[in-house]
Amino acid sequence: MNIIYCFCKKDFFTETIDDIHKELLYLIFYFQGEPYLNTSFLEMVKYASHKGIYTATSTNAHYLTDEAAKKTVESGLDRLIISIDGTTQDSYVQYRVGGNLEKVIEGAKNIVKWKEELNSKTPFVFFQFLVVKHNEHQIEDIKKLAKEIGVDEVRFKSAQVYDYENDPNNLIPTNEKYSRYKKNADGSFKAKNKFANRCWKLWHANVITWDGLVVPCCFDKDAEHRLGNLKNEPFKKIWKNDNYKQFRTELMKSRKNIDICANCSEGESVWK
Repeated sequence: MNIIYCFCKKDFFTETIDDIHKELLYLIFYFQGEPYLNTSFLEMVKYASHKGIYTATSTNAHYLTDEAAKKTVESGLDRLIISIDGTTQDSYVQYRVGGNLEKVIEGAKNIVKWKEELNSKTPFVFFQFLVVKHNEHQIEDIKKLAKEIGVDEVRFKSAQVYDYENDPNNLIPTNEKYSRYKKNADGSFKAKNKFANRCWKLWHANVITWDGLVVPCCFDKDAEHRLGNLKNEPFKKIWKNDNYKQFRTELMKSRKNIDICANCSEGESVWK
């Protein structure tokens, strides 16, 4: 197994890590929430790091205070993604509703400072810039901002749009390079990727929700396809249970008929 997405309570978190750490290479501490809201988050990172597992997380950086930044560097976290989807407050808040760009920049500066103070190469810090129509003109600006702050890299990500055929929220960028969708002659859109009946994640990765539910992948945002529960049985048993076997079989027969797979980016690179 290569990757597991997990944001779980500490009680069954340590049990699961103890059980599978020898097979586990990569642990991502985020799903649909902000990881720094979990007061045990960095303790969990440290526990996994001590087991030799590569750890990563993604944050909106609103909670990266000076103290939190110091603890983050000390935790052994290997990679830190900072979501920053605009270089001005007006553009940033159009997607990050209620967000504050100044807090994001301050959090990034705190991390860079403590990496230098503690002479640490980790975490590798990169800005994730989700390219949509209202911020695509700021691509060069975010590169300059990242250089000024001292983060390690900027990565551009295309956005998943739920009603992409018509794009009612006007999110799909005009520059097709940064889009998962291609514009048709009639003005509607279609997904670039082909829906082949395959998906590597079903054999190499999964998501574990904060309360122990095991679901197929990060596209199951509401945890509707529940393949098991760590409160009731260990991960290794869930990985090979009938629910998992059935889901894998259904995907190989007709991926397009599984709701969470219908708008999946499998087969199309989301990083640009």
